[in-house]
Amino acid sequence: MITRRFLLSSTAVAAFTVPARADAADTAQSFIANLARELIAVANGPTSGADKQAALEKLIDRDVDIATVARFCLGRFWRTATPDQQRDYGALFRAVMVRNITSKVGEYKGVTMDVGKAQAREDDVAVSSVVTRPGNAPNKVDWIVGTAGGAPRIIDVVAEGTSLRLTQRSDYAAFLASHGNNVQALIDAMRAQAAGKS
Repeated sequence: MITRRFLLSSTAVAAFTVPARADAADTAQSFIANLARELIAVANGPTSGADKQAALEKLIDRDVDIATVARFCLGRFWRTATPDQQRDYGALFRAVMVRNITSKVGEYKGVTMDVGKAQAREDDVAVSSVVTRPGNAPNKVDWIVGTAGGAPRIIDVVAEGTSLRLTQRSDYAAFLASHGNNVQALIDAMRAQAAGKS
């Protein structure tokens, strides 16, 4: 039997939860809209390629929850890695991410980004957008926003339905499977990648 007390408590929870989720969606949408303006300003700005890369690196460090994404991408192997391996992997994950993103800054001259609706989900918020580059069809990109230290942070990017962090996790798992599940082998490969040797 559903008691009156249960109904009252459920109503109270819902009353507090709905505004909180709406606030989270509004915050995430504003966060991505601001990031979009900054990204476009960097990509289309008059500064040198090196200056643009440095500016992008600052945005990545500020707005991406790199530690959370890195741990997710390593999956179950995070628990088997030693503390030293976890530290090295985390630093190299950041280095590889920064290199992969900033090395392509020249390809985004003339880019535009229209930020759409934000949808609060159980543990995060998905903010939709459409990214258009000259000479290319518009791409649907969803920015998945979580919270780190009380502030919004990007924890995934879903481009045309493909999650970048899930793809990276799959790639790492495949590499480890072919290298005896040796986390150090992955770290060594990432070190070479960060140095531009692969």
